[in-house]
Amino acid sequence: MSWSDRYVGTPYEDFGRSREGCDCWGLACIIYREELGISLLDYLGDYASPEELGEVAALIDRDRVSPLWVPVAGPAVAFDIALFRRGRLNTHVGITIRHGLMIHMREDDCAKVESYAAGPWMHRFEGHYRHVSRAVEHPVQIVSEVRR
Repeated sequence: MSWSDRYVGTPYEDFGRSREGCDCWGLACIIYREELGISLLDYLGDYASPEELGEVAALIDRDRVSPLWVPVAGPAVAFDIALFRRGRLNTHVGITIRHGLMIHMREDDCAKVESYAAGPWMHRFEGHYRHVSRAVEHPVQIVSEVRR
């Protein structure tokens, strides 16, 4: 049994941040809180609706370069955030179970485990991000600044 099995079947709900219902970021918030003891920003009130893809993408793009998230250069590990495009915008996240496998919310359905190494998510994949509290690697620019 994997930790992810506890979340499979969690129902979808716009702006949801609980086990009674959540969206893709809500699922990340729940998993990080329950499995890692990390409270992520909930972004409630930061976008008008899930249909406002430009607003959602702007939040994601802003925060993926914040000091809280480290881009992962090598293989992903459990709990890394996998970022995906829908159309041309970065608007969907999954939580890595192991490299190539994620749990994520299927809109208007529920949380499911799916591969992103093949199938429809493979071509939408944008990158992995690791919470700074779990980072074992750092971006090259930070490493080079420390050596100076």
